[in-house]
Amino acid sequence: MANEETSPGVLERAIERLLRPLVRLLLRHAVPFAAFEEMAKRVYVDAALNDFALPDRKASASRVAVLTGLTRKEVQRLRSAPEQHEGSGGLSERYNRAARVLTGWVRDAEFRDSKGEARELEIDGEAGFAALVRRYSGDMPARAVLDELLRVGAVEQHGDTLRLVTRAFVPQRSQADKIGILGHDVADLIATIDHNLQHGATDPRFQRKVMYHSIPTSVLPAFRKSSATDAQALLEKLDRWLAARDLDDPAGTEPLPRARVGLGIYYFEEGLEEPRREGVLP
Repeated sequence: MANEETSPGVLERAIERLLRPLVRLLLRHAVPFAAFEEMAKRVYVDAALNDFALPDRKASASRVAVLTGLTRKEVQRLRSAPEQHEGSGGLSERYNRAARVLTGWVRDAEFRDSKGEARELEIDGEAGFAALVRRYSGDMPARAVLDELLRVGAVEQHGDTLRLVTRAFVPQRSQADKIGILGHDVADLIATIDHNLQHGATDPRFQRKVMYHSIPTSVLPAFRKSSATDAQALLEKLDRWLAARDLDDPAGTEPLPRARVGLGIYYFEEGLEEPRREGVLP
C-alpha cells in the first residue's frame, strides 16, 4: 500500500493547485477544455516518446498507449500531426538577442554615464546603439534589434536618441511574448522540482522561497520595491559570472558539452481576506 508521501492523492492535490492559475489564464483567453485536452494529449505522447524511451529500442505506438492511457489510434494520430514550431525569429532567439544587448547597455562602461547608469544613446555613432548591437548581438541588424526593443517597451525613442526603460528583457506591451515567457519559466521551475524529487538527495538544484502568511498590506509597497532592487542586483551579478564563461556560439560549433543554465526569481502575493474574483469571462 502506498504511504502518505507516495499516495496518488498527494500528487493529485498538488497538480490541482498547480493547474488553478493555469486554468484561470486559459479561461481568460477563451481557451476551452477541449483545446486544453488536445494539447495535453500531444504533450503526453511527446514525453512518452522522447523522455521515457527504452535504450536501443524504437518507440512503438503500443508502448506509448500503455504509458499514456491513450488508444493506439490516438497515439498514431498525434504522432502524424504537424509539429508546433515557434518559427524563425521565435521568442527564444529574439529573447537571447535582445537580452544580450540590454545586458551590455547596463554593464559595459562605454555605454554608462558618470553615475554608472545606462546612458541615453544615439542610434548611430561610434558609441551609439548601433555600436552596442555590433558588440553584443553579432550580425543582427541594429534596426531589427531596435524594433524588437521598442515593440516590447524596453526602450523609448526621442528623435535620434534612445533611453533605456527596463534593465532586462521584460515585454511591457506584447501579450504574446508575456505568454511565451510563461511557458518557458514555469516549465523550468517544474523541471527543477521534478529533478529534486528524483535526485535531490544526491544532486540537488537550488529551490527556495521566503514566505509569511500575515503581512499587513500597508508594508507591501516597500517590500515590492526592496525585493525587486535586491533581486535585480543578484541577477545582474550572476549574469556577469555566466557571461564571462558563455561560449557565445549559437550555432553550436564548439565540440564541448554545454547546457542551458540560469536562476529565476519571482514575486508572489495573495490577499487572504478578499473573495476570489476574476471578472466577467468573454
